[in-house]
Amino acid sequence: MKTVSAQDQAELIGTRLIIWDYKSGLGIYRSGFFGKPVGIPKPKPDQDFEVPLLLDLMEGLYLLEHKRIGVIDGRTKKPVGKSVLLKAARDTYRGFSAAYQVYKDLREKGYVVTPGIKFGADFAVYEHGPGIDHAPFIVSVETPESVMGPFEVVRAGRLATTVRKHFIIAIPDTKSGKIRYLVFQWFKA
Repeated sequence: MKTVSAQDQAELIGTRLIIWDYKSGLGIYRSGFFGKPVGIPKPKPDQDFEVPLLLDLMEGLYLLEHKRIGVIDGRTKKPVGKSVLLKAARDTYRGFSAAYQVYKDLREKGYVVTPGIKFGADFAVYEHGPGIDHAPFIVSVETPESVMGPFEVVRAGRLATTVRKHFIIAIPDTKSGKIRYLVFQWFKA
């Protein structure tokens, strides 16, 4: 089992994690487009950077679970475990558990998953990664109890069509661990 080096430490500050060691951050970023280099809005896939890497709680939790990073508290400098990150994420993000279940599933299927807020969705999903290809999918996470009216479906579909993406609704079942993906195909009548 790989042990996490001091360079692979992320510091939890509020609702973000920072990897101060830029070499480690660059390696983590390049291993799956995790996080954002500070001050570089659209890094190129082969671009070197010498700045810290900023991770959100979802990415940090995923990397911690896969033993890619260790996490320390920004104030106390003491190690932070999965339960602390989970609590922070659940306190910060509505529906975090369902969204994280979808995030993990997509990552484990080999997709690159980034926040989809600019598309009005939970995630933008790439086959290869930002700067290599455009995200062909935008994913909204819903619960089995969610009610989505026709206006919401049409609005999401029109937005997805405008930005040339497929609109997907992901519905995770927290009990079984299975996820249903509903892919919308738009056509002209």
